[in-house]
Amino acid sequence: MSEQAPNEARVIPLRRAVQRPAAVRPGTTRPPSERPAPARPSTAPGTAAPPAAAPREPLWRDLVGDVLRRERLAQERTLKDVADAARISMPYLSEVERGRKEASSEVLAAAARALGLGLGDLLTLVQTELTRVTSRRVPPSGRGRTGSPYDGLCLAA
Repeated sequence: MSEQAPNEARVIPLRRAVQRPAAVRPGTTRPPSERPAPARPSTAPGTAAPPAAAPREPLWRDLVGDVLRRERLAQERTLKDVADAARISMPYLSEVERGRKEASSEVLAAAARALGLGLGDLLTLVQTELTRVTSRRVPPSGRGRTGSPYDGLCLAA
């Protein structure tokens, strides 16, 4: 007589179980303390660690949003007030300010006008912010300061 196999299957996991974070409602963000850390590639024992990644360039939409929000708050105006004056929806302007949406030139010009700025003024402020943010970084070897305050960056409106 043969011995029968138990009625249970043996499960061999292919990878470790990953604990899923709690669900977040769409449109909301977690505080930085609760955001998962980006995955880092592991290295085999006895091998050198990969070189540190170069700092990321700032995104244009983040810089534009920061400038728009800073200008609006400096004028002590509400999001609704500026959105109405620019004839764009308040949720859309909010997303542009938070760097979630890439605004068209028409939307940027309307938002700038609503804040009493021209599109050129807005772009100049964004360029100044870009220079400020990127000037904290060490230039790559072989490239020193040129003496120019613009460091080869020119924006034209």
